[in-house]
Amino acid sequence: MLEQNPEKELDEIVKVVRNYEGLVRKNAIRDIYNLLRSTHVFSSPMENFGDDAAPIPYRDGYLLLAADGMMTGLLIEKPHATGKASILVTVNDIYSMGGRPLGLVNVLASGDEQQRIQIVEGITDGCRRFRVPMLGGHLHPDAPYDHPALSVAILGWAQKLIRSHLAKAGDVLIAAVDLNGQPGSTPMVGWNTNADKTSDELLNRLEILPRIAEADLVNAGKDISNAGLLGTLCIMLENSGKGALIDLQTIPKPSSMRFMDWILCFQSYGFVLSARPDNYKKIMSLFSEQNITAAVIGHVTDDSTVVISCGGKRKTLFDFSTEKITGISVKYFK
Repeated sequence: MLEQNPEKELDEIVKVVRNYEGLVRKNAIRDIYNLLRSTHVFSSPMENFGDDAAPIPYRDGYLLLAADGMMTGLLIEKPHATGKASILVTVNDIYSMGGRPLGLVNVLASGDEQQRIQIVEGITDGCRRFRVPMLGGHLHPDAPYDHPALSVAILGWAQKLIRSHLAKAGDVLIAAVDLNGQPGSTPMVGWNTNADKTSDELLNRLEILPRIAEADLVNAGKDISNAGLLGTLCIMLENSGKGALIDLQTIPKPSSMRFMDWILCFQSYGFVLSARPDNYKKIMSLFSEQNITAAVIGHVTDDSTVVISCGGKRKTLFDFSTEKITGISVKYFK
């Protein structure tokens, strides 16, 4: 990794990450966010600067509400796997905020019976794997075969929260990933660590996040989405109005995957966290108990620049004083 010509390879990483489809597609979020934020006058919601789920104060904790839509191409090419993935991504959204899922609903559009059954069987498999019920939904049985659609919404509950926008200067940045997996077979690069694990194994490792939240060990966190490891980390920093220095050589990586693919790929289990330096050993220990590799890969700075480094060379990945990914930041709305 980055051994032949670090400066040239850093330039390539900056170029590829900044133009990666999974990250660029986030650019439209701010305009939508600005319009929908005006509806908050009808209630008193908690401010949300990029959380993976919407937190709603409820009794002695918080309800968590999230939704996700699956890509049309994936539904056509791999209907069963995509139905199954719809449960994975929404379940991860709840756990990433320190919560536990309560139930799901869906909206499915498919006019082809075989396609529809495969999607629903995938949903069912995902629900069984993560032991979360699909409680209802809505069906459009007249959509063309080449225009299916699937959206899933999930409700969870948390005693304490892990937010996306509360990273603080001086925090260490932690990447927690499962290196025991295999490349996923999707149009976008993926890393599948779920296939050979039991439901108990899947849930025990997800349970680490609520334990971390309830012990107040982190300031911020997100699950690694289709923006990739570096992209997701940058979104968390953007949300927090902070910068960072990231040492690429400290990022844990499976030996079977190229570094560039690894920092871009969607991970079925992967999280980035921002924590006080005196808490990182406790965090590492919790992940280690479930055979998850966690490593400090950098630290948060009190500016707007995300810098990556390797072999003594440094390059700016993003400067949020002049650039945006989602455009959602605590600084923007002050």
